[in-house]
Amino acid sequence: MESKNKNNHPFLLIEGLKKYFPIRRGFFQKIDGWVKAVDGVSFEIEQGKTMGLVGESGCGKTTVARLILKLLESDAGKIVFQGRDIRRFSEKEMKPYRKEIQIIFQDPFGSLNPRMTIGQTIEEGIRIIGNKHATNRKERLETLLRMVGMSPDSADRYPHEFSGGQRQRIGIARALSVEPSLIVCDEPVSALDVSIQAQIINLLKDLQDQLGLSYLFISHDLNVVGYLCNTISVMYNGHIVEFAPSEDIFNHPHHPYTISLLSAIPDPDPDKTWHVKLSNGRVGDSDAFSEGCKYQDRCSIVETACRKDTMVFEKVGENHFVRCWKAAKKI
Repeated sequence: MESKNKNNHPFLLIEGLKKYFPIRRGFFQKIDGWVKAVDGVSFEIEQGKTMGLVGESGCGKTTVARLILKLLESDAGKIVFQGRDIRRFSEKEMKPYRKEIQIIFQDPFGSLNPRMTIGQTIEEGIRIIGNKHATNRKERLETLLRMVGMSPDSADRYPHEFSGGQRQRIGIARALSVEPSLIVCDEPVSALDVSIQAQIINLLKDLQDQLGLSYLFISHDLNVVGYLCNTISVMYNGHIVEFAPSEDIFNHPHHPYTISLLSAIPDPDPDKTWHVKLSNGRVGDSDAFSEGCKYQDRCSIVETACRKDTMVFEKVGENHFVRCWKAAKKI
């Protein structure tokens, strides 16, 4: 997984990232166990590229995003951004990096302050990066609104006056206001109509071409991920189980979980038989296993070794890795 920028460093390198949440029970709220929300996640994002992070609800995708943004403190691992490990940075040390890493939230209404006009919301970021002149801020505000397909006249209106798609455009403009190099997109189109989804996805693609942005794109929609992303990481129960270029994930999936996810994509051909390769069990059951593969209770090809051996990444192609020894053995 070699992705280097012009300084010969990975643009963003996540290595062995962990976040455990305590389970407290009883009157004294003693710790009775741990939820391993993120359990040794590793991946890289190339400069100017998009990596998709996919998986079921509850697998830890959003927790990974919050750890990268340092909205949550991680328990272990590395977050190497532009050559520096920012995981242990204090808030003071993180301040210069805050403008470099921004987020687009899933809920385009809840993420906007209802008491602030759109202009005030976006202009706040412009002011933070040091633009002190009101005239320059206004010009920058108008440029950002046009960049995301909004009229400059909308600056004096409030969030409740806009549709969901327009609010998400405003959220994108707000993220761009501090001139970031990496944007975390946390399911930015899941709350929108299909036609509006296409507009937002195309907007993100155009902005990437114009500004050289890098994206971490979190989504449930594999069709969207396949269209927008250069590489895909498939996440299950706190682990990355497969990582590869988008074409390889769709054309040559190896992990049983990846195959199950892809088989669930509806086929528009009415004459074609649609077979979904269902997983057994329930999401989260694998937290009970201290040894072996976390997918063991849902896998159709599980063996005794899967329940005992530590699952490590196996290389099954150029920049294609899978956390399944049986899948690798078939190559």
